[in-house]
Order: sequence, then C-alpha cells, then structure tokens
Amino acid sequence: MQEKREWNQENVQDKNEELEPEETRLKDPGNNNGVLKGFLGGVLVTLCVLAIVLFVKSLGPKRLGTTPSQTPDHTAAGQQLDTEAIDLKLEKLKSLIDSKYMGDVDEEKLIETLYYGYVAGLGDPYSVYFTKEDYVTMMESTTGIYNGIGILMSQNMKTGVITVLRVFRDSPAEEVGLQRGDILYKVAGQEVTGMDLQSVVSIVKTSNDGVGTVEVEVVREDETEPLKFDVERREVTVSTVEHEMLDDGIGYLLITQFDDLVTQKQFAEAMADLKNQGMTSLIIDVRDNPGGVLDSVCKTLEQILPAGLIVYTEDKYGNREEISGEGKTPLDIPLAVLVNGNSASAAEIFAGAVKDYGIGTLVGTTTYGKGIVQKIFDLGDDTAVKLTVSKYFTPKGNYIHEVGIKPDVEIDLNDDLKKMAIIPMDQDNQLQKAIEILKGQ
Repeated sequence: MQEKREWNQENVQDKNEELEPEETRLKDPGNNNGVLKGFLGGVLVTLCVLAIVLFVKSLGPKRLGTTPSQTPDHTAAGQQLDTEAIDLKLEKLKSLIDSKYMGDVDEEKLIETLYYGYVAGLGDPYSVYFTKEDYVTMMESTTGIYNGIGILMSQNMKTGVITVLRVFRDSPAEEVGLQRGDILYKVAGQEVTGMDLQSVVSIVKTSNDGVGTVEVEVVREDETEPLKFDVERREVTVSTVEHEMLDDGIGYLLITQFDDLVTQKQFAEAMADLKNQGMTSLIIDVRDNPGGVLDSVCKTLEQILPAGLIVYTEDKYGNREEISGEGKTPLDIPLAVLVNGNSASAAEIFAGAVKDYGIGTLVGTTTYGKGIVQKIFDLGDDTAVKLTVSKYFTPKGNYIHEVGIKPDVEIDLNDDLKKMAIIPMDQDNQLQKAIEILKGQ
C-alpha cells in the first residue's frame, strides 16, 4: 500500500505520520465543566491504575509493526520491565475478579482496557490505542463519504470536553437542530467527556445494523438542562472544499479539512472554476479546519506556492525530513487566508507556509498551535497505536506548538456569530475584513 503521512486521525498504516487535531481544538467551555468534571476524573484515575498492568509481550516491537531498523537500540536499563512480576500481578487481579467480583465480566473489554491504560500512562493526550472499531472508523474517514449524523467534533485535550465544531449542510444533525458549540455530554446513553475522540466517533456512527438513530445529549450555552436529540444515521457526503465568486472578482474558497486524495482534487477544480469566472484575487478560509492528511495539504499548497520547502519534521534523535514542492503554478494574484483558534495541525501548515513565503495576508485570530507529529502503527491484528514521534516546523523554521500562528491582521469574530452553524457572508466581519484588504491592494 502506498505510504501516507497524515495530520489528523484519518488513515492508519505503519509509517503514517499525523498531527492530530480533529479533533482537539476548542478551549475550556467554562461554566459547563461542573456537569462533566466528575466523569473525566474517574476516567483518568482508571487509566492511570490500569497502566501498570499489561501484556508486555503482546506490545513488543514486532506487534508495533516495526523492524529492527525502525526501532533504534536506545532503551535505557531503567526502562526494562519485569514481565514476570507484571504477569504475576495480572494473574492475581484476574483471580480476585473471578472469585470476588459480583458483576458480569467482559474479558475482551478488560484486555482492551489494559492496552488503553498502558498508552495513557505516557501522559500524552495525543498518544492513543485504537481498537478494531476505531481502526475501521479511521480508515473510513478520509473517503469523504461515510455513515453518520453529519457533525465535525473537536476535543479539548486539557479538559476532555468534546464540542460540535461544524454541522454539515443537509445532514441529519442539521435537521434535528444540533448547533456549532454544543458540548457532547452523552451519546447513546454513555457519558463521553474524557473519552478518546475517535471512540466517541465510533459510538456516534455504530449501531447493531449500522443504521437507525442515535440519542445525542448536549450541553448548550444559556440552557439550564442538557438537550436530547434523536439523530438519524445515514450516508453523509462531505465536501471538503466549497467555493463561489464574490463581487469585484474576489474568489472565495473554504477548506473544511484536508482529506486524502479528495481535498487537493477539489481544490484544483475550485481554482479552475474561479479562474474561468474571472477571479482577480482570492480568499481561502481555513477557520475551524481541524487538520487532515499531510500529503493532501502539501499537494494543495503545491498548487499556489513557489518552488521550495513546504514543511519539515525532526524526531527525538534529531533526524530531519523535508517535504518540498516544485512550484509549477505559483499564485500570481492577491491572497487573504482566514484563520482562527480552531485552525489546527494541517491547517496551520497551510497558513504557516503562506505566511513564510509572503504570498498572502493572514486574517483572523491566532491558530490553535499544534506542532507535534503522531505516527500510527498497525499492530497486526486490526488494531493500532498512535504515538507522538516528532516536531514539525514551518518553512522558515518556526515551531508553533502551544503558540500558534499569529495573523497579519487580527480581528475576532463578532460574539453573536460564534454559535451559528452557517454564518451569512454579509454578516461575517472577518470575511468582510479580508475583502476590504484585497480591495485595497
């Protein structure tokens, strides 16, 4: 299979690199934490306890899908694990559960939770173990067509809170009234705060027959009680690129995420259509874009950048990997790029390259700031593990992790627009500012 590197949690193959984001963009929602904090604390404690018991043999280098050349011999003596002691303790725990625990026992779930806990013991919110179900969902997510309810979710990695970042047009979620900014409290009766985002996606999309409805319970600002919605699951087609021609020859192009193969093709088609309509300047909107596949964002950038470096990464050993473009079709018209605090990961690669090459003006608010790379390893049994393996840098060598990219022109979205799933263009003050800038050039 062709090697793919990614900046989200989409495709999962050994050697694929990602800067996760979908996923992780919103700030602490504040007043809603009281409803959810207890559950999150319980989850974290459970994971920490379970992290000390694992089947070490089944997580050795071979299970990680690596070869000796991929696994440098840098293991310190203090990192050697006493597998006999661990196995013995695990046997004691199993004996106690078998003889004393009065509830039903799901052995498969116990084992899966051991793997979850072991990876969680790293203390890195971006390193995650994925079950078979998670793996399937990740493989699906780059196609642009899937069975679901039609929302893009984002998780605050500090609080565990999961928020609706985008409600897709003509989707079941839009039909029942889910809104941008809704905080997911329960899905299918299960509290989801602190749960890995990909697992929540699986719950939203999965039922016994793959169809039917799912109950989604959300906390919404200005509502005193959680709101419940029965949302239909059905096939949803996601267009990652939307475009239209505005007045005065200004083209507008929205990129919602960078999906494998799909986005760069849709971007090229949109650019061709706008040029045919007489485009003389361009606005590219990556606000609320949570990231995506590295190959996709680089191939998209290649369509507008001059020849040169697009991005580079450095791992823990100082090894550097560069990705460059040939610059066959550099943009020759004025450009503005809209960004905000939810522009993350691959979207920040896009914004960072535009800024470093000076081919456009960034407008909006500082981006999220995720400058670390995750690599996803196939464990050989339809499960996977994602580990943070390197940092990434913009073409000029800027490391933006936990800092973000500051726009050239700072302007916040008006408060009354922040909860709207679809903002009318004539009311979008950030967009109007970008139009004003282009008209003045």
